[in-house]
Amino acid sequence: MTAYASSTGDLTAAPSASEFKSEVELLDADDDGDENKERGNWGSKMDFVLSCLGYAVGLGNVWRFPYLAYRNGGGAFLVPYVIMLAFAGLPLFLLEVAFGQYCSSGPITCWRSVPIMRGIGYGQIFVGAYVAIYYNVIITYTIYYFFASFARVLPWVGCHHDFNTLYCSDLYQVCVDAGGIVTFNGTCVQLSSLSNSELGAYNITKNFGGYNTTGYSDPLEKDRVSASEEYWKYSVLHESPNMNEQNGVVWGLALSLLAAWILIFFCLIKGIKSSGKVVYFTATFPYLVLVILLIRGLTLPGYEKGIKFFVTPDFKQIGNAQVWLDAAVQIFYSLSAASGGLVTLSSYNKFKNDCYFDSLFVAVANCCTSVFAGFVIFSIIGFMAHELGKEVDEVVDAGFGLAFIAYPAAVARMPVPTIWSLLFFFMLLTLGLDSQFTIMENVVTAIVDEFPDQLRKRKVWVMLTASVIGYILGLTCVTTTGPYWVALLDSYGAGFPYLVYALMETVAIAWLYGVKRFVNDVRVMIGDKYVNHPTFFWWPICWCALTPALMTFVLMFNFINWSEPEYNGPFPPWARGIGWMVTLSGIIWIPLNAIWEVYSAPGNIIDRLRVAANPSELWGPALQRFRNEAAEVHKLNGTTMGGRVLLPSTKNQPASRPSNGFNVPVKSVKYNPRPSNGFNVPQDNPYPDNGRTNPGFDSPMA
Repeated sequence: MTAYASSTGDLTAAPSASEFKSEVELLDADDDGDENKERGNWGSKMDFVLSCLGYAVGLGNVWRFPYLAYRNGGGAFLVPYVIMLAFAGLPLFLLEVAFGQYCSSGPITCWRSVPIMRGIGYGQIFVGAYVAIYYNVIITYTIYYFFASFARVLPWVGCHHDFNTLYCSDLYQVCVDAGGIVTFNGTCVQLSSLSNSELGAYNITKNFGGYNTTGYSDPLEKDRVSASEEYWKYSVLHESPNMNEQNGVVWGLALSLLAAWILIFFCLIKGIKSSGKVVYFTATFPYLVLVILLIRGLTLPGYEKGIKFFVTPDFKQIGNAQVWLDAAVQIFYSLSAASGGLVTLSSYNKFKNDCYFDSLFVAVANCCTSVFAGFVIFSIIGFMAHELGKEVDEVVDAGFGLAFIAYPAAVARMPVPTIWSLLFFFMLLTLGLDSQFTIMENVVTAIVDEFPDQLRKRKVWVMLTASVIGYILGLTCVTTTGPYWVALLDSYGAGFPYLVYALMETVAIAWLYGVKRFVNDVRVMIGDKYVNHPTFFWWPICWCALTPALMTFVLMFNFINWSEPEYNGPFPPWARGIGWMVTLSGIIWIPLNAIWEVYSAPGNIIDRLRVAANPSELWGPALQRFRNEAAEVHKLNGTTMGGRVLLPSTKNQPASRPSNGFNVPVKSVKYNPRPSNGFNVPQDNPYPDNGRTNPGFDSPMA
């Protein structure tokens, strides 16, 4: 047997090869190129920053934040928004980025740090799979609209199309301009063809050879819908009146969905090496379009009305608890926290990357983008209100309503509408692709990291398999009941579970893993300059108390004020049942994994809990030279690294002299991340006093 070191430097006997189940190879890096030859790294720092920015800046920045700002006090909404950014958004963002970069692992394998919480990673992958299915359907809509915009006259203009109904709003004005009126049954008739009694029924009188129509009003006014809404529902979606009436696949959308998945696959065919280059365009192009649209919006009549509506503060709203909840939820979802995606992206960083600056920059840039997008959208909404002679609050909308109904109707009234339509929907496409890149990379990376020996060299096939499965399952969302399935998955799949993950992540890292240990992990990567600065103490305070308290408040508020999601009315009972199964499938892994970890650990119940709640021996930096450095930094600052410093290599080569003074030869052995008793010590004493925290709980603020 070969001796090797524990996290505190104590030498213990290495287990025999028969005690291990899987091989682990720790590779040292060259000075140039990838540090981690096995997993790979980003080609440059900018690849990572743009990927994070593209992931965080998504469709919600354009179609959700402006609406929330309008609904919650205009400019006054920025007060709770910024506060929630400081208390929840930034702490969670920094925690996940630093966590992933330190261990160079995906959202499941990273929980070697706190094995009892590994269920968070399993849940994130299940929810990520749901999101990948329906989010690519939204990208499908943007592809469909983009190609539909290649027309001299946009297809959602006018009420003369086969899909239009008698309730199309433009029909009334067209009929009146032609000298007629719309009757109670929706037909347009000439005034001259009506008898006096019929004219009287519509409050119309003859007047000196003409007609007095001042008393006449559209009898179908309450049921009118815009031409763009009818195009969306009856031409694009072919939407059924309820979820029980399924009339087959909409083949135009099915073809667009296929194009979306092919695009995703080829952009990710080489993993981060290919997606890291694509984001140079997809992450920056939306900003160019937003600037162009803002300049155009500021030249349209009525723009000031919309912007004034957006920024005028109503400070009375700040006292409303719902406003603070909306701010917290928007920050949370806008930054894409607790989904596992940030852990995945940062896991491909080089170990000494300045994750602190990157996190603050991306998070702040994301929020500034939301505010900037608000000015863009409301300048155009103000123009639309001016054109229709309505108030801004009568035309403003959120979500699909803004992207595929209100905005298309607005660009149809602009000069050269085809150009503006193409720009807008191509911008939405690039916004969606960035987020979908990370969603898919997150799922695939987690699977590959769990089975590295079998799948790492076959990652492209894993991505292809995931894409094919995603397309097949996504066909459900491009049937005539597809919009109901998209709404169901969005409401039940990606809401409540992410809030639970955020709370559990902060509890796991700050209280079980130990916040001082985690701060020292960050110290190893970025040095004392940042970590010893007085302002850095804000983050441990948030991780330990403020952020979990805020997440608890949001969860409790959601629970107390819960109402069943709807789409065109309540979902049928069987659909609600499926929705709750989707929610449960994202959360159930946390208790199931915790039970398994405790059950499979050695010793009595207290011993089992300690093993399950403390780092496994494989926890720590992926490369040996950084493990050595981490052990030394932790020792100097009063904590331990958690895992073993020197791990066996699959190559029959001696380890290079570590920086902490150990010079222990390492032979090729197979290594089990959980030896039979957890720590490679005699069973009669499974918890030796080998340091402050491994094994045993680390005091969070010690």
